[in-house]
Amino acid sequence: VIVPDTAAAGPLLDSGYTVMVGPFDDPDTYRQARVGDARLVATTLGDTTNTNVTFTVREVSPDVPIVATASSEASVDILTMAGCTQVMQLGRMLGDAMARRVLGRDGRARVVGRFEDLLIAEASVAASGLSGKSLAELDLHAKTGVTVVGIWHRGGLTIPTAAAALPTAGMLVLAGSREALQRYDASHAQPDAEAGETLIIGGGRVGRAVAAALRAEGRRWRLVEKDPARIRWPEQSVVGDAARRDVLERAGIGDCSSVVITTRDDDMNIYLALYCRKLRPDVQIIARSTRERNVETLHRAGADFVMSY
Repeated sequence: VIVPDTAAAGPLLDSGYTVMVGPFDDPDTYRQARVGDARLVATTLGDTTNTNVTFTVREVSPDVPIVATASSEASVDILTMAGCTQVMQLGRMLGDAMARRVLGRDGRARVVGRFEDLLIAEASVAASGLSGKSLAELDLHAKTGVTVVGIWHRGGLTIPTAAAALPTAGMLVLAGSREALQRYDASHAQPDAEAGETLIIGGGRVGRAVAAALRAEGRRWRLVEKDPARIRWPEQSVVGDAARRDVLERAGIGDCSSVVITTRDDDMNIYLALYCRKLRPDVQIIARSTRERNVETLHRAGADFVMSY
């Protein structure tokens, strides 16, 4: 890990990381780090600093793969031009993942990645009617051709055993061909009888990504945001503080089928999860967590799914 000063190095050293101190914009930093022998360079700073890092690394090594994060859509092209091998928009990725939890109520396997012809997908355990059953009992590979390679449950990914009962509030991670996933859907997908409007709290990058993903699927949604400058779809948005009951009622908390809480403030997200659960004991709640230590707290507050970077 390269850091700009010794103050930043201390906590990483205490956590067991190998750390080097050096300016990000100096080619000598990367020469001393032997970047030419690296398998990968990952830069996760601001968009402009990531661009500088990429240019500087490329001065030393034209071939090493570089992966960068980007906050802005416009930065993707710029970072690619600078020499990035891949650019990841974490806000959009998180928003897409939260939207899949809403869409997953129909039990369908939704593709999240691929390795050549092998597709990786997620599917809801409860919506697929698999809760409480074991993989040995289901024998999904023999019946459909898909392999269960993991289960997301309460913020963690586990490798399932054949005899373990599948958790109700879990998401299967499936691997298989497109045809195998289609056979899985034919056996386990079912219409979402409660596919009402989704209430999205927070109009930042993550909230907007949730809205865009739901819009692409033809699903109805309404967004609550207290900063008018963040509103992109006025006709589907409510300006106000979601901590106020009258604002939530105007946004449709009384009859929505899902609530997606996307703010960066974990304290606020815990408050809102608890509040929305009190107002609607039956609603699906999906919440964002900025710090890993708050994942379990958000579950206790009433969130069905908690997701973070």
